[in-house]
Amino acid sequence: MEYDLNRTMTQAIEASNSVDLSDPQYYFNRELSWLEFNDRVLHEAIDPRTLFLERLKFLAIFSSNLDEFFMVRVSGLLEQVSAGVKTKTADGLSPAAVMAAIRAHLRPQLQKQHAFFQTELRPQLREHNVHLLDYSECNPKQQEYLKQYFERQIFPVLTPLSVDPAHPFPRLSNLSLNLAVAVTNPETKIQKFARVKVPSNLSRFIGLPADLLDDDTVWAGTTLEEIIANNLDFLFPGMEILGHYLFRITRDADFPVREDEGDDLLVAMEEEISKRRLDGFVCRLEIESSMPLQLREGLMQELKVAEEDFYELDGVLDLKDLFFFLSMPLTPLKDHPWSALTPPRLKGVERGEESIFSVIRKQDVLVHHPYESFSASVQTFVEKAALDPHVLTIKMTLYRTSGDSPIVQSLIAAAENGKQVVALVEIKARFDEKNNIIWARKLEDAGVHVVYGVVGLKTHTKTTLVVRQEGDRIRRYVHIGTGNYNPKTSKLYTDLGILSARDDLGADMTDLFNFLTGYSRQTNYRRLLVAPLTLRKGMLQLIEREIGHVQAGNPGRIIAKMNSLVDVAMIQALYRASQAGVEIDLLIRGICCLRPGVPGVSDRIRVTSIIGRFLEHARIFYFTNNGDEEIYIGSADWMPRNLDRRVEAVTPVLDPDAVQELKDILDVMLTDNRYAWELQEDGRFLQRTPGDDGDVRSTHDLLMERILKRDQGGTIDSIV
Repeated sequence: MEYDLNRTMTQAIEASNSVDLSDPQYYFNRELSWLEFNDRVLHEAIDPRTLFLERLKFLAIFSSNLDEFFMVRVSGLLEQVSAGVKTKTADGLSPAAVMAAIRAHLRPQLQKQHAFFQTELRPQLREHNVHLLDYSECNPKQQEYLKQYFERQIFPVLTPLSVDPAHPFPRLSNLSLNLAVAVTNPETKIQKFARVKVPSNLSRFIGLPADLLDDDTVWAGTTLEEIIANNLDFLFPGMEILGHYLFRITRDADFPVREDEGDDLLVAMEEEISKRRLDGFVCRLEIESSMPLQLREGLMQELKVAEEDFYELDGVLDLKDLFFFLSMPLTPLKDHPWSALTPPRLKGVERGEESIFSVIRKQDVLVHHPYESFSASVQTFVEKAALDPHVLTIKMTLYRTSGDSPIVQSLIAAAENGKQVVALVEIKARFDEKNNIIWARKLEDAGVHVVYGVVGLKTHTKTTLVVRQEGDRIRRYVHIGTGNYNPKTSKLYTDLGILSARDDLGADMTDLFNFLTGYSRQTNYRRLLVAPLTLRKGMLQLIEREIGHVQAGNPGRIIAKMNSLVDVAMIQALYRASQAGVEIDLLIRGICCLRPGVPGVSDRIRVTSIIGRFLEHARIFYFTNNGDEEIYIGSADWMPRNLDRRVEAVTPVLDPDAVQELKDILDVMLTDNRYAWELQEDGRFLQRTPGDDGDVRSTHDLLMERILKRDQGGTIDSIV
């Protein structure tokens, strides 16, 4: 149902007493909001309630997140500053002001992270008989072993590069860890500088053999860079080693591809990927705080890095490698393992008693990962379609997938079985380009018709269409999801999907794939909201409809769950809804540019962020619609890129049982008092805490308990 958008917007604006909703005071800066999100990740590492090895994991995630933030967002801001761009974003900040704020925010947080690891978690590792040692802490036998290990396994890989008039400064690869080595010739007393790259293709942490350890030691060893630094005499024989200092560089990795100029998009992408590693400008330089001024100035000059983009750190650099310690056999110190369960309606398929197509024909199937199995649902859907003799066609979008993807193998099998198979492979998916190019070529070699998307748009939608001959008719089966077709991330990210045989959804999916693969100018869809064609308008209409219900004297309610909320037009629509009296709850994991709780503007809007065991990735949009509820799931956040520059698909959920399940999921999240953070009017996030009754409500634990109870035959009462 569509409402008169202009009429309801006008009424809401009049009711708001002409508040200027474009005023910068009503918006948070996108980049600073992201930093707040990453701070919540760091908090999980510091929070003593988090199991010990999981704390190391969150420290690693904090660092990994920052790498991408610098490669993409910070590098873009630095380019704008260099170009003299003064344009301000909705929050009123210029690129230069944002960069200054980022630096001011990050320095104490990085010091906090590294100090916490060095003074808290590293000693605690030892308490659990895991010893990350400095080289000097190793006894003579252990040092002798490490020296021999260096000679056999490390020394042959290293290439020391001198820097002098005859040897220009070497090109350093992105995210590389390096040793700056100061040496002098004992005869001439002339000081020289050399660079030794710490090889990224060797293990960062080198363990000592069991016969050199105490019986109760779980693991003991040191870092690769410690071994190299303490055996530099092998690399510089006859020279005097004056000092060695670690540094790490981050390069700009957000490159544009001129799709309209390239004869072969794959070739163009491969060329850009090779450039990314070495050619992007350096946007961050991390150094040991002990590095002498002369070396700092030399690096600054050679790498063309401003002094304000130096980050001095103590201890181990590049803490994202702490993921290594999650492999330690210390089960009580990790989250209890979770094995995803088969959705109830698909158990007959798993046992071979039913066809997955007959199950879907009876009723839509909602799947919720990682609580429910990706392999027993989505993967099985594609695998069965590939083998079913009645299936004629499979069409699928692939944005990110794993290196050993069974989904891709199924598409190859389908093509070999004579089916028409179309795979839209988004090779512009940032940092997955190389992997996607490999799979695109394998698919093409197998006879799959591979399409590389729509020029000027990224295809981010998560959709599959299966066309099947059933008697004298053709029936279409669809999967529409919120997450990638990736069995590995399906164990870590919370995502949703619908398997359906509804005719209207099947027809919409046919139109969508024709848009993606051909010259279709389809602009109207029966059920789907599709970006960049109908999604923005459709979501605005749903918000304005709630305003209309309130103005008619009825309750209005919106719950929207997504990764990020950035788009100004969507934020202003939510402000108008709040002003009109609509109650709004937003579940935003990451960036939120909306300022909640402002009297007369957003005092009916509440923003909650959940950071916990799983990464919240599903998008859900609920509208009470005066009792005739509507709920949607899909691939899009409310960001300009999702609404205007990507192909996205958002679908209504029409099955009553699925609708109730989604409402229950939202209610669990809204009542979380363990991992939930509430955004305040001033931009701070405050973490909820359990009440005096001690009832801890953890979203991920509660949802695991619910699905276990259902799997064991228990009845799950509706929470809402």
